[in-house]
Amino acid sequence: MAEHDHNAPALFEVEDLVARSSGFMDLSDPRYAYMFGFVQADGHLAAGTGRKGRLSVEINVRDIAILHEFQQLTPYNSSITERIRSTNFAERHHSATWTVCALEARSLINDLGVPYGRKSRRITPPRVDFSARDYLRGVIDADGSVGITSLGFPFVSLATASTAVGAYLCFYAKKVTGAQRYISRNTRDGIYNIMYTMEAAVRLAEHLYYPGCLALSRKRDAAATVLAWERPPGLKPRAKNRRWKPWEDEILLRLDDADSAAPELDRSVASCSVRLWRLKSGQIAPTGGTAPGQ
Repeated sequence: MAEHDHNAPALFEVEDLVARSSGFMDLSDPRYAYMFGFVQADGHLAAGTGRKGRLSVEINVRDIAILHEFQQLTPYNSSITERIRSTNFAERHHSATWTVCALEARSLINDLGVPYGRKSRRITPPRVDFSARDYLRGVIDADGSVGITSLGFPFVSLATASTAVGAYLCFYAKKVTGAQRYISRNTRDGIYNIMYTMEAAVRLAEHLYYPGCLALSRKRDAAATVLAWERPPGLKPRAKNRRWKPWEDEILLRLDDADSAAPELDRSVASCSVRLWRLKSGQIAPTGGTAPGQ
């Protein structure tokens, strides 16, 4: 079971949200709601000596266009720089960083819910009036995935360490798609892996990535491929006591956690746990052939 966040329930009561005056980071504005979700998930707020400090967002240079959008939305001096460095994942990683140092801007963003320092488990949805679908699209653009699996099935997913953010996505997505999800931390790294597939993914992507919305261009393009998906004539909806299908093995291996996979596959945790162990130990091959790419 996921750990209980004592602050989470109040986040779901819209009538408890506090109104803000319009202006910079007015989260009722879809652009700022998206920007805040992205910054909250992928940004870093650092405090310096005295009144010094900075808010920064570093991403792959391929997505630099979104940083220019943030710069246009910010009425304070900010900069966008690039660098190439070696990381644990690539010998040559080319990134772009947007930085704003203005104390007023940092204080506002901090008040809205971006903590200083390490924040992955501490962030929560805003406690002011905000555009929920734009906020969640920002979070998913930063820390999630949208697209088609190698076997041709649509998905929308989020990886987050925050109990409150994970629970809020499940709460909100159920209203949009009707699909129920229960969050549980991945035993390997303590992260929540929340995934929607098939028709639920199509409905969620259609709701989040509406025409003209602010988004990463590659995620918007990926959402378009999700919206174009139609269930193949021979692919029936899930049934109980069924054989494992290739797409189920793929999702199980992608999530790499029985607790996270069970609600998505509509199977028991025990069934998913045994299947995952057999797949990873080489006792059986994934249905349909070799293991899908992770």
